[in-house]
Amino acid sequence: MADTAPLSLCAREPHVPADRLVAEMVPPPRFDSVRFATYLPDPNQPSQTEAVRVLEGFAAGLDGGGPQSAGKRSFLGFGKGSRKAKAPVGPRGVYLDGGYGVGKTHLLASLWHATPAEPARKAFGTFVELTNLVGALGFQQTVKTLSGHRLLCIDEFELDDPGDTVLVSTLLGRLVDAGVALAATSNTLPGKLGEGRFAAADFLREIQGLSAHFRALRIDGEDYRHRGLPEAPAPFTDAQVTKAAQATPGASLDAFPALLDHLARVHPSRYGALTDGLRAVCLTDVRPVPDQSTALRLVVLADRLYDREVPVLASGLPFDRLFSEEMLNGGYRKKYFRAISRLTALARDAKGLVAE
Repeated sequence: MADTAPLSLCAREPHVPADRLVAEMVPPPRFDSVRFATYLPDPNQPSQTEAVRVLEGFAAGLDGGGPQSAGKRSFLGFGKGSRKAKAPVGPRGVYLDGGYGVGKTHLLASLWHATPAEPARKAFGTFVELTNLVGALGFQQTVKTLSGHRLLCIDEFELDDPGDTVLVSTLLGRLVDAGVALAATSNTLPGKLGEGRFAAADFLREIQGLSAHFRALRIDGEDYRHRGLPEAPAPFTDAQVTKAAQATPGASLDAFPALLDHLARVHPSRYGALTDGLRAVCLTDVRPVPDQSTALRLVVLADRLYDREVPVLASGLPFDRLFSEEMLNGGYRKKYFRAISRLTALARDAKGLVAE
């Protein structure tokens, strides 16, 4: 048995300083070691090799200097720019256009690692993390905070909320004016969920005025997109989950409905801090989420737990029954599928916490 009682997520109300929010915008731990050299292009897909070549040139063009140094060469490495100390004319961002499973996040994280600037001057985050940052800091402070960066990487650029799309597009426009280089991948639009990719033309149209700043890199390859819900492991009993939490140092134990209520009182930008130091998350009485706002908050928590590789042990319903059919067929379907997939993987990781 553990020497202390289990922790409780519901008892945590983290207050995260702005500098930590920005400092944590780095590739997730599971992408710590990825590099261009560890990306293995399919010999039958020359676009994959070409993407690596172009991105390596993109990184080399970001020489680690201030925004003034950006004019020394084209951001994409296709010739010299003006000798004047100003941002270059033409594309200063790259959009990775490809289906699921072709390694877009691997390449995006590799670009972050390869860019010759100190980590404090590079930022990597999902679209949701970026909108959460704006929500926590305010628009003007976010612009001020990120304007000194050499590179901003945005994974899973989401275009299912027109308001957020306009907000982030406006933000990126301000950052481009400040000389910040951009790189992005994106999700599918709600009306195109049957397709495996969003497609560059749609992405560029959605970001409107920013489109001239992006060069689209097509990454062809076999589409490993999800063809159905993953089969979640059978839940354990309340007693098994409670016993495992008590026997695992650094584990939390909460009733699932209480946790959902608590998430409504914590800003999503703090969900990472909410999980600080946890070795496992133990939940009792898992049941369907009651509404879309609650579901979207749970998606963010699932992403943070998955990024940190925190096992999740649960009783109640299996995770593939968290979201209603209406939710799974709606505009946020891809987010919910991702959350189910990630929670299911973490549930499998948690099996070893239960004594035979």
